[in-house]
Amino acid sequence: MGSESLTGTDGAEATGQPLRSPAHDEEHRHAADSASAGHFDLPSRRAMTWWFAAFTVYAGVTILTGHADGTWAAWACGGYAVTTILLLVTRNWLLPLAAAAGGALIAPLFWLITKAAPTGEVVVISQSASYLLKHGTPYLPQSLLTGWESYNPYLPLMEIFGLPKQAGLGSVVGDPRIWTTLVTVAALAAAFAVVSPHRIRDCRQCRNRLLWLTTVAVVSPVIAFPLSVGVTDPPVIALTCLTLARAYRNRLVWAGLVLALACAMKTTAWAVIPVLGVMAWVRYTPRAAARFAAAAIGLTVVLAAVGAPAALASASAVNAVKQNLIEYPLGATKYKTPAQSPLPGHLIAELGRAGHAAAVALMVIAVLAFVAWLLARPPRDVRDVAFRLAVGYAALFTLDPSTRFGYYAYPLALLGWLALTPSENGRSGSSWLTAALAKSRFASLPGRSAAPG
Repeated sequence: MGSESLTGTDGAEATGQPLRSPAHDEEHRHAADSASAGHFDLPSRRAMTWWFAAFTVYAGVTILTGHADGTWAAWACGGYAVTTILLLVTRNWLLPLAAAAGGALIAPLFWLITKAAPTGEVVVISQSASYLLKHGTPYLPQSLLTGWESYNPYLPLMEIFGLPKQAGLGSVVGDPRIWTTLVTVAALAAAFAVVSPHRIRDCRQCRNRLLWLTTVAVVSPVIAFPLSVGVTDPPVIALTCLTLARAYRNRLVWAGLVLALACAMKTTAWAVIPVLGVMAWVRYTPRAAARFAAAAIGLTVVLAAVGAPAALASASAVNAVKQNLIEYPLGATKYKTPAQSPLPGHLIAELGRAGHAAAVALMVIAVLAFVAWLLARPPRDVRDVAFRLAVGYAALFTLDPSTRFGYYAYPLALLGWLALTPSENGRSGSSWLTAALAKSRFASLPGRSAAPG
C-alpha cells in the first residue's frame, strides 16, 4: 500500500505562490491521476501526520486516568508516536499504519483480555447473555439488581457478543471484545467499499484505498480506545456509517435494514431513523421515506422480539425492562453507573431531585429544538444527515444527567466519516464543514430527485 495510490492534495497556499518540492509535486500529480480515474481525494500525508500527532498527545494525557483506560493509552501513545515519526521520515503508508494498528488496538486489546480483569461492559454483556439463555430475557428483575453491574442498558441484539463465551469458547476467543472488534472492522470496511467509486474486486486502487480508509478509521482513538476496553459503541457507530453509505447510494431500504441491526443493539442508534427519514421525504418521496422507516423499525422489532422472547412476557419482566433501559440510563435507579463525567447535565443532576428534573427538562428542550431545526431546515443529502446527527448527539450527551465523555465518540465518528468520504459530486470530504454550514443557510428547497431503487 504505497503512498503513490493514496495521497491527496494539500490545497493552495492562502496567499502568494505556494512553495514547491519534488514530493509536493508528486503528491499533486497522483491526486490528479486519482481524480481522472474517478477517485476522490484522501487526506494528505501532511494532514495525517498532524492527526496522529494529536492522537499521540491525547493518548499521553489519557495515561494519567489509570485502570483499563490508562493501559490502552500507554500502548496507544507509543503506537501513535511511532506512526507520526514514520509518516515524517518515510513515503509509504504500510509501516505507519501497521504501527498504529499494533499499538492502538491489537496489543492493548490482547493485553487487557489476558492480563487484566474484565471491564464493566464485558461483565454486563457476559452476564446478560447467560441470563438470556436461561430465562429468555437479558434483563435481571429488581430483586437481583444488587449493584450497577447488574443493570443492562443495552438492547437484546447486543447480547450476541456474549454468546461465544457462553458456548464454551476460550477466554480470548470468547471475550466479547474480540467479536465487537470483528463486527466493527467488517462494518466499516463494508461502508467504505459501498462509497468507493468502482467495484472493489475490479479496481486495485480502490482496494488499496479501502484498506487505508478502514485502517485509519479503526486505529483512531474514537474506535480503537472503546474496542480495547470493551465499550459497546463501536459496532453501533460502524453500522451507522454503513447505513449512511447505503443511503449515499440511494439504497434506502437496505439502509433501513442495516440500521435495524444497530437499533436492536443500542437506543443511541434510534436518532438516525427520523433524521434520515426526513431527508428521504424531502429529497425523494414520502413513499421512499415510509419504506425506509418500515424497514428500520420493522426489523428492529423483529430482532428485539427474537433476541429476548420473554422480555415482555410478564409484569415483572416489563418492569425489569423499564428499570434497565429507561431508569438506569437516566440515573433514576438506586445504583448508578460510576462512568459519569462532569458534563453539564450530570453536574446539574447532582444538585438533588430538583436538579435531576431540571437536567431532564433541559434534555427534552434540546430534543424539541433539534426536531424544530430538522423540520424547519430539512437535511438535503446524506452528508447533511451525518452533520445533523453529530450536532444532535453532542447536545444530547452534554445534557444527559447520566453520561460520560466516551459518548462523544458518536459525533466525532460522524465528523470523521464526513472527512474520509466523498461528497455527492465525488470530491474530497475534507471540506465537509464548509458544505454543511452552507446547507444550513436559509434557502429554498431544491427540487426532489428521482426515488431511490
